Amino acid sequence: MLKRAAFVIACLLCMVAGPAVAEEKVFINGIDANYPPFAFVDQSGKPSGFDVDAVDWIAAKMGFKVKHVPVDWDGIIPNLLAKKIDFICSGMTITPERAEKVNFTTPYWEVKNVFVTKKDSKLTAEEIYGKDVTVGMQAGTSEAKWMAEEKEKQGWKFTIKYYDSAPMAIEDLVNGRIEAAAMNYPPARDAEKKKPVQIIGIFGEVEEFGAAVRKEDKELLDKLNKGFELLKADPYWEELIAKHLNK
Repeated sequence: MLKRAAFVIACLLCMVAGPAVAEEKVFINGIDANYPPFAFVDQSGKPSGFDVDAVDWIAAKMGFKVKHVPVDWDGIIPNLLAKKIDFICSGMTITPERAEKVNFTTPYWEVKNVFVTKKDSKLTAEEIYGKDVTVGMQAGTSEAKWMAEEKEKQGWKFTIKYYDSAPMAIEDLVNGRIEAAAMNYPPARDAEKKKPVQIIGIFGEVEEFGAAVRKEDKELLDKLNKGFELLKADPYWEELIAKHLNK
């Protein structure tokens, strides 16, 4: 009788508790922690930026949860392939080399590349190629790869100094350790508003940004593509542009 009573009590407890609910999947977006205005960690330690806000909106619209985790840019694709993160939406340029390893969404933004100097510098964009100057660039970026390859082909005289982020190159520029920096336009424009620097000209080709996923993650790719499609058709898209890119 005691065993039977215990069994009945256990059954009643199960009925009260209900069936076990599987924990909801949280997708991890790997971001560059210092790539304003697209992705960065603000002073309070919170991920922020155009891409962060866009992905948050897409996640809410498409019915999934997302967490933004800073990852060293040099290792961000290896981290994706190792399944430490689930996708990358952080101002990543779509390139043939990257597309061999990952799948990209339809491009959601285009950027040009620019040279930056100190505000009082007389150096021009055209002069940089033939002068013995040092140009700072973020390591692991598509623009840095393009610049290194073209420098070798064209025999340009300047030296490239690599940094972990574009803002770090800007700091060395302001402090006189390098003569110029080269980067995408958005972080250059952001720096121009905050530091005594100026954009002096463009280089390279126009780049397209896309979110990257593992080759096998077609369902997630479809969610992100549909999400960007809906976002671009929503008034919030223009709000994001005004908030982060047109300030």
